[in-house]
Amino acid sequence: MTSTPAPLTPVDPARITDVLDGRWAHVRRAAREQLGSARYAPVYGESVAEARERVTALAEELAGTGRVSLGFPREYGGADDAGGSVVSVEMLAFADLSLMVKAGVQWGLFGGAVQALGTKRQHDAYLPDIMSFALPGCFAMTETGHGSDVQQLRTTCSYDPATQTFDLHTPHEAARKDYIGNAAKDGRMAVVFAQLVTGREGHAPEGKGVHAFLVPIRDEQGDPMPGVTIGDDGPKAGLLGVDNGRLSFDHVTVPRDMLLDRYGQVAADGTYTSSIENETRRFFTMLGTLVRGRVSVGGSAGSATKVALEIAVRYGDIRRQFAAPGEDREVVINDYRVHQRKLLPALATTYALHFAQEELTSRMHDVLSAADVDEAAQRELESRAAGLKVANTWHATRTIQLAREACGGAGYLAENRLPALKADTDVFTTFEGDNTVLLQLVAKGLLTGYRDAFGSLDGWGRAQFVAEQVRETVLERTAARALIQRLVDSVPGRDDDVALTDRGWQLRALEDREKHLLDGAIKRLRKGAATPGTRPFDVFNDVQDHVLAAAQAHIDRIVLEAFVAGIERTPDPAARALLARVCDLYALSTIEADKGWFLEHGRLTPTRAKALTGAVNDLLGELRPHMRTLVDAFAVPEAWLNCAVLAEEPGRQQAMAAHDAALRAAGVEPQEDATATDLEMAPAQ
Repeated sequence: MTSTPAPLTPVDPARITDVLDGRWAHVRRAAREQLGSARYAPVYGESVAEARERVTALAEELAGTGRVSLGFPREYGGADDAGGSVVSVEMLAFADLSLMVKAGVQWGLFGGAVQALGTKRQHDAYLPDIMSFALPGCFAMTETGHGSDVQQLRTTCSYDPATQTFDLHTPHEAARKDYIGNAAKDGRMAVVFAQLVTGREGHAPEGKGVHAFLVPIRDEQGDPMPGVTIGDDGPKAGLLGVDNGRLSFDHVTVPRDMLLDRYGQVAADGTYTSSIENETRRFFTMLGTLVRGRVSVGGSAGSATKVALEIAVRYGDIRRQFAAPGEDREVVINDYRVHQRKLLPALATTYALHFAQEELTSRMHDVLSAADVDEAAQRELESRAAGLKVANTWHATRTIQLAREACGGAGYLAENRLPALKADTDVFTTFEGDNTVLLQLVAKGLLTGYRDAFGSLDGWGRAQFVAEQVRETVLERTAARALIQRLVDSVPGRDDDVALTDRGWQLRALEDREKHLLDGAIKRLRKGAATPGTRPFDVFNDVQDHVLAAAQAHIDRIVLEAFVAGIERTPDPAARALLARVCDLYALSTIEADKGWFLEHGRLTPTRAKALTGAVNDLLGELRPHMRTLVDAFAVPEAWLNCAVLAEEPGRQQAMAAHDAALRAAGVEPQEDATATDLEMAPAQ
């Protein structure tokens, strides 16, 4: 069953841009105005050496614009604006993704770690040079053998009270720091994560868990420091301008004051102290302060997705293919339903994820800016950041490929940006946390109600889960909950009597799926834990697919709720109506994509499932005239797109119109040129 809302009217894209720009609109506008030239656009066909030199030079320029200092303290020339710093990175991602990653490494990861994990003494000594790019640095966490399992890193940093220095050592090849941005060429110092080992003289040394150390890796001449081995990761699929490298340490001496000691201190005699006694809590508190990097990756993936969709939508408005019966002209490919099926649901999901990302950035800013650490809020933030990083990066990978195919042969040419977008974003699904591992983090947050420390898998088997308590905790912690609850509560009668476009029904459908999957996972975990002799790992491993499905359902639900909240704060009536229809498409296409589950569990009847497909198709037809408006609202500077086929757009349209007019004047009906692509797509005769 569907309802018939009022027809959509034309919308000024600027009215939607105003909503999308959100809380940090001033940062987005400044980036467009200050950096919106071709100088910051991607360059095609460079060698690795050329790309690295260009991107390094741009990073040096960027340091002087003030765009990179927003997240740093005011006393050092920053703005204490964590949210603004994330948005700045998102804006760079519209332009050159190598520059975005280079900036993210220097000012987000390296500078961010010094800021978050260091003390004022270290801030005074290093932050000014980090901010100005006078001190290029690295973030050396990942090891070859322990990528996502950070708590089990093998690099050691052992304190010697006799010399009052640490001994930093890579014990074997699997402990080598790998894929480290800025390491192969530019980095002079690294924040190195290692197992801290210390003890007073005469006492046995003890491990205190993973800590971060500031370690010089190159001297002023650019040569490796004694004991430091630097390698180059070599050619990569993309991100040619980022000098990823490898670092190994052979008993490197590190002064005691180079421990970033905000959360753990080592006295001259080797005594260890910390305001957080529990090692696991301390570890995750430290990592929680670095959540900004994960939020930035998700937002940057969203920017790349928007660029790909803008290229595909605009190309689809000028590319024609096959004449309809009785028509003189071939059909614009955006008019084909199958093409709309590709682009419009992806566009709707991109809008939904944008609002979710904006909400996440705002929450991150508020949590990190708070005077006191709120552990519950921090855990919730980490879980939300993990989930949206997963959603944004997997969506980017799917959608950029879809956009490439939607542009046919043109999408395969380097000059049309899409191949570079594919290559540069592919790694996003595995850096700042492998997506499958991050989904497990989301699931664990749901199953424990954010109450237990994230640690070993033992907790999966031992915890006594209470489904209703967990469920209520989860629902209470989402934005705009009062609005959402009103909409859900207002759904009348049986489902079959409710319009598919009823917002309350859509919200309830995704909420109900999440609750059902979560309850089912809890019951299976309880059953496994109660089975004598079952290892805790096996308890979880047997249910892993189920808990990951619950995590994905949770992400879908919070994304829809964020979209609803975004519509609520849209002042322009026409823009609000258009966004509401885009939201319908996101919700219904999400339900349609998992139609099997909804049918299997009695949430959809076969008749209503068929109506659902019809409703999606109706929305595609309704939104077709607004496709260009929706991508124009992203407000990506034309110079940043650097797409040859779009640069030719006005001329091509004028030339086609003039050509057709000349043919008609001569009494000949115009036909499209038969290109290789046309012939390949032509139906069999």
